[in-house]
Amino acid sequence: MDAMEHTELLIAGAGIGGLALALAARRAGVAVQVLEQTPVLAEVGAGIQLGPNAVRVLDEWGLMEALRGVAAFPEAISVRDAHDGRELGRLRLGSHAVRRYGHAYATIHRADAHGLLHKAVQALGDVEIRLGQRVREIEDKGLHVNITTAQQQEYQAHALVGCDGLWSMVRPYVLGNPAQRFADHTRAAPRFSGHLAYRGLVDMAHLPNPLQAAIVTVWLGPKLHVVHYPVSAGRQFNVVAVVHGQIKEHDAPHWSHEAHVSQLMQAVGPVHASLTAMLDAAPQWRLWPLNDRPPMRGAAEHARGRVALLGDAAHPMRPYLAQGAAMALEDAWTLGQLLHTRSAAQPIDWAGLFQRYAQHRWTRNAKVQQRAIRNGTVFHSDGWLQQGRDWAMSLLGERLLDQPWLYSGPPPLHGTS
Repeated sequence: MDAMEHTELLIAGAGIGGLALALAARRAGVAVQVLEQTPVLAEVGAGIQLGPNAVRVLDEWGLMEALRGVAAFPEAISVRDAHDGRELGRLRLGSHAVRRYGHAYATIHRADAHGLLHKAVQALGDVEIRLGQRVREIEDKGLHVNITTAQQQEYQAHALVGCDGLWSMVRPYVLGNPAQRFADHTRAAPRFSGHLAYRGLVDMAHLPNPLQAAIVTVWLGPKLHVVHYPVSAGRQFNVVAVVHGQIKEHDAPHWSHEAHVSQLMQAVGPVHASLTAMLDAAPQWRLWPLNDRPPMRGAAEHARGRVALLGDAAHPMRPYLAQGAAMALEDAWTLGQLLHTRSAAQPIDWAGLFQRYAQHRWTRNAKVQQRAIRNGTVFHSDGWLQQGRDWAMSLLGERLLDQPWLYSGPPPLHGTS
């Protein structure tokens, strides 16, 4: 076993949440080391949506120029019926979002979001990312935390934040059940939502002109919905089709599977010609089983002593509010604000800081989790619920689709600007 390494803050996970926290902490002058279990630093997946609340965080970190170079900025969200193609509702974005919320609505390839955060962390310097290191054991020694990885490397830090995603190895410690990492326990193991997501990327040049509009389009049908939007500075479209389905129990921990268009078309069934054209244009598909956890029930699910959780490790959510990455960015921003406002003359009270973070964040994260679950039910409805949904959209329009409580975030901390 190698000699123990020491740092102020240890971050488990170098995904979007982990890099965002590394950036926020270094900007506050905190020494940081990041452990990443994969042997190569890369982000999987396809596109993500960043509401004005997430773009606000990136702007405060000085990343708007980098964001403009890789993201797209849709002019609207259009909700359409997956079968007859009629528009059910529309939310203006673009300059309208900037006027209303001070920041735009962006759509971006996940790898590009990861890349711009990584470059920002590298530019600050003094952040080491150790690859091939998976947290296995955690011991809170009172004044510091000892961490042992599955690779038999030992680390010591004044604090640890688990940014290691849905299958977090840090989470069981925070919840007090380290022996139940993957046990069949309602608060230990992620749950399968009953939904499957097919994800693909389409080059803009391969789409007919009507489908090249710079908007987020959401197609709704019974037990399914499809969303597509521009990414890669508008050069590609991200396409996600979510359907009801089942997976084998032993497949649950695996991130994705190869998928075939025939499987997708069978699951979706006959849909509007424009939607069919978008689905046909994707050269290949990846299949994700959508897993989550029940909404947070209290601050204790965010932090314990000198150990805290951020992003999916604390509050994984279904993608039906498009806020998973945004909530991780907000978590990191909040911790950065707390670190900025501490007394520089005093050692960091990590346990106290994490408790303030947990109390500030858990209710908002729980609300987003709950709203995402509810949206999934509404998106996939049929019968009377579907008719009521469509009637409400036609009557209320933008008032139903807009989310002021969400897009005006992240909520400021009391006593900070």
